[in-house]
Amino acid sequence: MFIHFSVRDRVYSATYKAPHCRVALVLGAAVRPDGKLSQSLQTRVDKAVELWREGKCDKLLMSGDNRYVDYNEPLQMRNYAIQRGVPKQAIAMDFAGRRTYDSIYRAQHIFGLSEVIIVTQRFHADRAVFLCDRLGLKACGVQADQGDLNAAIREIPACLLAIVDAYILHPEPVMGDKEPI
Repeated sequence: MFIHFSVRDRVYSATYKAPHCRVALVLGAAVRPDGKLSQSLQTRVDKAVELWREGKCDKLLMSGDNRYVDYNEPLQMRNYAIQRGVPKQAIAMDFAGRRTYDSIYRAQHIFGLSEVIIVTQRFHADRAVFLCDRLGLKACGVQADQGDLNAAIREIPACLLAIVDAYILHPEPVMGDKEPI
């Protein structure tokens, strides 16, 4: 509840309510073995495309996992967005966004961002915007959809971990060369 109440005025259910921001950070989720986006990830990218079409952002930063040779969330996210009309030059990719904390940390430290629109499901958006606050990245969130009950239940321990990461552990994610957007 603490996380929800600390950010509730900056998490939007509709794209038109969000303020303009140069970059929308699209958080990764599962990609199926056939390369298709999971339903959660597809709705995130669809919402990001909507933000871009409405002029709410100029670029999309696709952040996700790419630890394995045959698994690449950012590339599949980019390909899906391109198929929906977003030009390749309007998309950047973060291949080391293994978890929410990492994606946010890297958005600031690798991609040089000071402000983002976070795109993810409702149950996840509060935690993501909270982590942005704690890491010094100005953010609002846009909900891709409501999400499912199982995901909402998993969010409880994830929120607890976010508090521990933000206030105690301060983990450093996989880093790399700076790639300003």
